[in-house]
Amino acid sequence: MEGIILKTKKVLLILLTLALIFTLVGCKSEDVKDINLSINKIGQGEVVTEGDIDKDNGVVTLKAIPAKGWEFKEWTGNLEGTENPVQVVVADNMDIAAVFTKTGEESTIKYEAELGILNGTEVSSDNYGYSGDGYVTSLDNEGDAVTVKVNIEDEGMYDIIMGYNGPNGEKTNNLLINGVTKGEVKTPKTTGFTEILAGKVWLDAGENSIGIGKSWGWIDIDYFKVKKEESSRNELNPTKELVNPNASNDTKALMSFLVDTYGQKIIAGAQNSESATWLNENIGKEPAVLSLDLMDYSPSRVEFGASTNDVEEAIDWFQKGGIVSLCWHWNAPKDLINEEPDKLWWSGFYTKATTFDVEYAMNHPESEDYQLIIRDLDAIAKQLKRLQDAGAPVLWRPLHEAEGGWFWWGAKGPEPLKKLWKLMYDRFTNYHDLNNLIWIWTADDGQESPEWYPGDQYVDIIGADIYLDSHNYSPSTSKFYNLVDMYPGKLVAMTENGTIPDPELLQKEAARWSWFSSWSVDLLLRDNTLEHIEKVYNDDYVITLDELKNMANYPF
Repeated sequence: MEGIILKTKKVLLILLTLALIFTLVGCKSEDVKDINLSINKIGQGEVVTEGDIDKDNGVVTLKAIPAKGWEFKEWTGNLEGTENPVQVVVADNMDIAAVFTKTGEESTIKYEAELGILNGTEVSSDNYGYSGDGYVTSLDNEGDAVTVKVNIEDEGMYDIIMGYNGPNGEKTNNLLINGVTKGEVKTPKTTGFTEILAGKVWLDAGENSIGIGKSWGWIDIDYFKVKKEESSRNELNPTKELVNPNASNDTKALMSFLVDTYGQKIIAGAQNSESATWLNENIGKEPAVLSLDLMDYSPSRVEFGASTNDVEEAIDWFQKGGIVSLCWHWNAPKDLINEEPDKLWWSGFYTKATTFDVEYAMNHPESEDYQLIIRDLDAIAKQLKRLQDAGAPVLWRPLHEAEGGWFWWGAKGPEPLKKLWKLMYDRFTNYHDLNNLIWIWTADDGQESPEWYPGDQYVDIIGADIYLDSHNYSPSTSKFYNLVDMYPGKLVAMTENGTIPDPELLQKEAARWSWFSSWSVDLLLRDNTLEHIEKVYNDDYVITLDELKNMANYPF
């Protein structure tokens, strides 16, 4: 709708419809004052003007138009009722909100945050557009939270929907269920109150508590809604077809095994040989997946004298009957800062420890920077070729956690990252003829996360790196199904973790992660009790090394 300027005897009326803000600015005559009419929305829809405007009396007719799948519910604020369209006489400053609800949401139960239990938070009504009597704010300090009590008739999976306002930009906070963090809630920046799916969680029959606890803080919490999760949790159909049409038979067999096992059991994994040795000596079991790192094969580390035998260890593990997974903490090809205390050469994979510009490199293939990227890729391809020659398929997980920005390959946003991923895929697959790789994209589940995705034709498996508070053995069900929904047809794995999810909860909540991979002995022992580790590795739902099938004969 075009902006409308209305001259009247009393006011000059300007409608700025894009921002849904209507401003009445007084004329220069002494008997006229400035008047503001602010239009907000709760839910999804828009507000437009309808019909003629009364130029003499400053009267405007507003119409609320719901988005697809939503319906108009009511006006709130200085205008109340359900009439739509509705005529508004602007005689003084006014705040109005159009409330939209999802179609068929009558079955949801709404709990106002301001009526909940506040820990370090407070109720406010300064920002307009909230429901009820206010909203909860001041989620500023460690331990700050708001929770509400809910009564559930039938146990099961439920959608938790949260009304919020995010004027301070995108934030991440903790979803609390019965006092335990069950995942993160990423809230985009908003210009008013709206709602978001905070997570899919298991609720017991009877009383439960749901809430938000501070991680980043700096959001306003309006309400929570609880709705029975209705989608089928058994219809997971990841493809066995690999993105590389020339994948080796051994690689196809491994992918076939992963898909056949998916949802039936979870495969135990651990990072580095030290972890596998500790588990064998103290638990009497070994992980089926051993994750290793090609970090010290990075040329800029080799220049400083770095050396490693991770490829030899990977080949040994494969020959022992295990599954090999490799990541690559890629030291930047050049421009290492190499300064104390936290920017030394060996931390050169961190954004803070290098000035290497991946965006410049990918946009200038004639540059030294680009040619050094090719040099590094060729150096790593040489090591992966050793595994291929040994017959070992590899769960290949490069350029991980790019969206976080803390590694240089993600520091310049999604476009350079995707170019780099595609370059690596092409160089490894079509130039070096590496046909033993199963390509894993380490994803997040935020609203903008799909912008980082290289594409279905370059990715076989979706991974997630999850670190919860120590001794929190939640299966991260919400994140699992967020990723399943974001990347249909792709198998989803927990490619890094601190705490190991409880096998009973994995089955109860149908969080069907393909495998987990505990990061280092130190984190394993910090985040998990010995009793829990023993429970996990001896559970029938968990596949350990001794239970792996012979991949050489596995059908594909």
